[in-house]
Amino acid sequence: MSEESNEETKIIELEDIPGVGPETAKKLRDAGYSTIEAVAVASPSELANVGGITEGNAVKIIQAARKLANIGGFESGDKVFERRKSVKKITTGSKDLDELLGGGVETQSITEFFGEFGSGKTQICHQLAVNVQLPEDEGGLEGSVIIIDTENTFRPERIIQMAEAKGLDGNEVLKNIYVAQAYNSNHQMLLVDNAKELAEKLKKDGRPVRLIIVDSLMSHFRAEYVGRGTLADRQQKLNRHLHDLMKFGELYNAAIVVTNQVMARPDVLFGDPTKPVGGHIVAHTATFRVYLKKGKEDLRIARLIDSPHLPEGEAIFKVTERGIEDADEKDKKRRKK
Repeated sequence: MSEESNEETKIIELEDIPGVGPETAKKLRDAGYSTIEAVAVASPSELANVGGITEGNAVKIIQAARKLANIGGFESGDKVFERRKSVKKITTGSKDLDELLGGGVETQSITEFFGEFGSGKTQICHQLAVNVQLPEDEGGLEGSVIIIDTENTFRPERIIQMAEAKGLDGNEVLKNIYVAQAYNSNHQMLLVDNAKELAEKLKKDGRPVRLIIVDSLMSHFRAEYVGRGTLADRQQKLNRHLHDLMKFGELYNAAIVVTNQVMARPDVLFGDPTKPVGGHIVAHTATFRVYLKKGKEDLRIARLIDSPHLPEGEAIFKVTERGIEDADEKDKKRRKK
């Protein structure tokens, strides 16, 4: 414990990076690069752009920052395994759904929930925003939440309802949820940069951000980029957006949860004709992909369709007034008819 707290107090400032003077440090901070880790994972072109320096100098600064932050380079598998121990899990509120995800929603990973309207995507996001504030022994991480809302679906009343069902003070829970409405895809991307500044402030206040939610990921991209001619531009921007979110998750040990819409495939004659939008970019970048389907009444079915280490599987859960809950045996029979 003492070793951990010593490391916490050893803060390395931007000015400690060789080649970064006060003026460059100020420009980097103004652009959202407030930590050496943020500089270490930046690309030379974007750093040169915001720092007013040459690309060659940017490369040297990034390499120096990586050494100071101990990022990059090869390391043995046992060290990676040791580092993976810092990964935490957030409970969804349903034991079956947690089990499907290997213990809950994982930090330093992107978890995508996709499905039709009414399948429970936003309900899960609301529930996670409450649960992440619980103590660790109750499945939370005692952290704050950032929500990027693209479809005006955030409802504080629902948060209060779910929080009170957990025995928490609804208004106190709302104080730790920071919501921004994205008006277009560019604004959506910019909000991830703004989230870094907010995360730094909250870290100093002792309430670190442990969850960032984008509900929904593709809404603006889908509306703004119409037709095949715009597809390459859209996918390029989307790729950058997802990698910015992933960087955020790694820097702050936060979970990234995105919701996604689906589209129908008329060419599919057998099986489920729905598939998530976003193409290969989303498919390759999301760590966990969960397909949500509506069941009878308050029942929902979650199917894990992609994960680096978990088998495909299904879980049944309920969306009730209290939030996300386990389905009992009677409910599961009801699903089968």
